[in-house]
This record gives sequence, structure tokens and C-alpha cells, in this order.
Amino acid sequence: MLEVAADTSEVSLRDVLSSIGRRSLGPVLLLTGLVTLAPIIGNVPGVPTMMGLIVLLTAAQLATHAEHFWLPRWLLNRSVSSEKMCKAVTAIRQPSRFIDRLLKPRPSVMVRGTSRYAIALACGVTALMTPMMEFVPFSANGAGMIWTLFALALITRDGVLALLGFCVTGGVIVIIVANLF
Repeated sequence: MLEVAADTSEVSLRDVLSSIGRRSLGPVLLLTGLVTLAPIIGNVPGVPTMMGLIVLLTAAQLATHAEHFWLPRWLLNRSVSSEKMCKAVTAIRQPSRFIDRLLKPRPSVMVRGTSRYAIALACGVTALMTPMMEFVPFSANGAGMIWTLFALALITRDGVLALLGFCVTGGVIVIIVANLF
């Protein structure tokens, strides 16, 4: 699906969203989580903060039960080379297959109703912390893990993953506060 978007010399965020679909916030959150979780890409200065901005917008839309995902035009026009996109897609293909076998709908009360507000809050708080995370080595990868866990929980209706996401959120916040103060 994302490889189709990489048919040109550069791939914009608009191309990626068109490829994965704009009707769900989970895939967008998953994309930002995987980018931030990637050891090389997620630790490039500025990338965690840019992903944090996307997550902040996603969290706001999740909290307001938005029908469609919205991003400002300047962010949709940001692009990366198709070569880098193809490498990223290749890198996530095998782990994705493994994860697909593990995930299933489990206590969905953790991913619907008022729990969605808690997920939006946890994602929003983590997104607001990404500028500080750039000063603590590899802590932005923790934000990527949080966003990935919540995204997968929302996509698959897996309450166990949502619970794990809340636990990881608490741990990452403690680590950031302890290292900055």
C-alpha cells in the first residue's frame, strides 16, 4: 500500500495518507509511532517534534470524535525520498506480519467510549513532551512506542495493548522528568 505512494521520486505525507486512508486516526498514529520508534529516523533532531505535532493534531481529533483526519497543508506537503520510504516499508513488513498474528480484539472497553479520551490525553501529553525528549538520548523512541501501542490498540480494538500503552506512558514520563530535572 505505501509502496504505491513511493512510485515517484519523493513521497509527501499527503501521498502516504492517501495510500493508507484518511478515515481512521489509528493508521496516522501508527505511522507517526513507527517513524519515531525507528532508531535512526526517530533520533534525527526535529523529527520527534514534527511527529509530536502530528500526534497532537491526531489526539485532538480523537478526543473530539472527528470523522476524518485533518492536517494543515504545509505539513501534508512535507516529503521524503521514495528510496527512504521503500527502505522503511521493507523494514516494517516482517514485523508487521508477526504483529498481525498476535493482535486480536480483547477487553475493548479500554479503546472505546471514555477510554478514547484517556488515550487521546496520553498521546497528547507525550506529544507535548517531544521537544524535551530530543535532549534525552533515545527517549523519543519511547514516545514512538507509546504511539504505536495506542495506534495498534485502536486499530485492532485490543484493550490489553491500550493498558500496556498507559503503563509505558507512565514509565516514559518518569524517565524524562528524572533525566531533565
